[in-house]
Amino acid sequence: MKILILYYSKGGNTKKMAEAIGRGVLSVEGAEPILRSATDVTKNDFLEASGVIAGSPVYFGVMAAGLKKVFDDFVGTRKKMEGKIGAAFATSGDPTGGKETTMMSIICCMLIYGMIIVGDPMSATGHYGTACVGAPDTDAVANAEKLGERVATVAKKMFA
Repeated sequence: MKILILYYSKGGNTKKMAEAIGRGVLSVEGAEPILRSATDVTKNDFLEASGVIAGSPVYFGVMAAGLKKVFDDFVGTRKKMEGKIGAAFATSGDPTGGKETTMMSIICCMLIYGMIIVGDPMSATGHYGTACVGAPDTDAVANAEKLGERVATVAKKMFA
């Protein structure tokens, strides 16, 4: 079972979160994390995944245009994505920098794709997804791993 971890990262912090999420996915037996940047992802990556965890830095309170382009370009896969698991994560440069609105912009695309959305678990923050300010610290990495584990666990239950 493949879980796509899709991200846009200009400075590297979002990629670091994606890597931590991948470790969480890997902790679930039978789950395989597929890490792809927004410039490297393919339609097959989307279609072969049981779940997609997408992340972006905050750009004016929404996802970066590079990540949005993926959702725009892959709209033809929309009906084939229905029922798959979706989740979001974000990074920002400021504590009040729009991380939740950025995650909601990602979640809105996933809902339009017909995906089943999960947030991060209560053992993390129990909100829209996981996020950090600047480079991910120990707590952010732990929460990212928990998000990856949760999505893989839910996908495994859904597609068993």
